[in-house]
Amino acid sequence: QLQLVESGGGLVQAGGSLRLSCAASGRSFSSAVMGWFRQAPGKEREFVASIRWFGGTTSYADSVKGRFTISVDNAKNTLYLQMNSLEPEDTAVYYCAARLSASVGIPYREASQYLYWGQGTQVTVSS
Repeated sequence: QLQLVESGGGLVQAGGSLRLSCAASGRSFSSAVMGWFRQAPGKEREFVASIRWFGGTTSYADSVKGRFTISVDNAKNTLYLQMNSLEPEDTAVYYCAARLSASVGIPYREASQYLYWGQGTQVTVSS
């Protein structure tokens, strides 16, 4: 079993920044893909970004490209999402997710492709 625990959410004004963290533990994830998703009230969960745990290949949703950066710290077993130039439309519960196997060339942008999920952290951007 793989445990994921998010932190770093909060309230920020439009134009501000936040950094989300996701601490992973419990299983080997040397071939993992990690992802960030978000879900706003009344909306479906949507892809934000993904990264290969080793190798660092990334993929971003068009809505966050150029503003958000996904990264991993292998030594700390931690996934990050640096969010800059935040907009009210970024308000949502943010979830980190993981899968323990991955094929080359697949960006893994669908929630159904991930087996493990964190509990979520609220991000609220005021206008």
